Amino acid sequence: MREYVIFADSGCDIHPETLSKWGIRLLDLTFMFDGDDHVYTNKEMPVETFYRKIREGAVARTSAANTADIEAALEPVLAQGCDVLYLVFSSGLSSTYDYANVAVRELRAKYPERKILTVDSLSASSGYGLFLYLVSRQRDAGADIESAARHAEIIRHHLCHWFTVDDLMYLKRGGRISPTVALVGSILGVKPVLHMDDAGHLINVSKVRGRKASIKALADKYGELSADREAPVFISHGDCPEDARYLASLMKQQYGVDVALIEDIGPVIGAHSGPGTLALYFIGKER
Repeated sequence: MREYVIFADSGCDIHPETLSKWGIRLLDLTFMFDGDDHVYTNKEMPVETFYRKIREGAVARTSAANTADIEAALEPVLAQGCDVLYLVFSSGLSSTYDYANVAVRELRAKYPERKILTVDSLSASSGYGLFLYLVSRQRDAGADIESAARHAEIIRHHLCHWFTVDDLMYLKRGGRISPTVALVGSILGVKPVLHMDDAGHLINVSKVRGRKASIKALADKYGELSADREAPVFISHGDCPEDARYLASLMKQQYGVDVALIEDIGPVIGAHSGPGTLALYFIGKER
């Protein structure tokens, strides 16, 4: 079996050192602030600085990886004689997957002897990170590139993403809710509970009154949907570590689950979700 390298992009919200331990290469997505010409990657700005700027009123915009960037990242690995499995940020939220397939067609023509596969993760943030971890375990167990890709295509439909946000205005800016709903919700203290559907889109499922109730709703979804109590559970947060720890404590108290990883939501995702976002990821019977 020829060696293959797994690639991911920074929509996964997993620290680069952790990805390196998992044997996964990272392709950086980028963001900019309105009125600032500098193009940033997640690693160029501490998350605390990013969220401080956002709270002070800065508006951040993101962009998909383009074809040239993807080719530049993958080609050195192909030139060294390895195959590539690129597990891509959800096509429901970004055009990166489309650009990845264009890049792969170009690279296959240049390296016809190599296997270059892409899989749409249909996932985001540390849910995408959990997806990467599970596929990397298959590789480490001896799965060849085709088997690992098939496994990825199966588990993505069982990877639950449940999250809540502290400020509805960020979802309004992204077109996820109407301005009226955002305004009324902010006044009344209503917090949405959302998830990512089978197509990788964000869906507003319910609303609860108050932050603590919205956090408990995430834990309750684990009790309702979890399919494997032995599978790892991840949490990510947008500069609200106390809330992340509270959610982890609920998971322990209610289900005896030790959360495997708590990560920051980086700027590429945080530009759309805003500070105060809290998310829980696990393997479920369905999404």
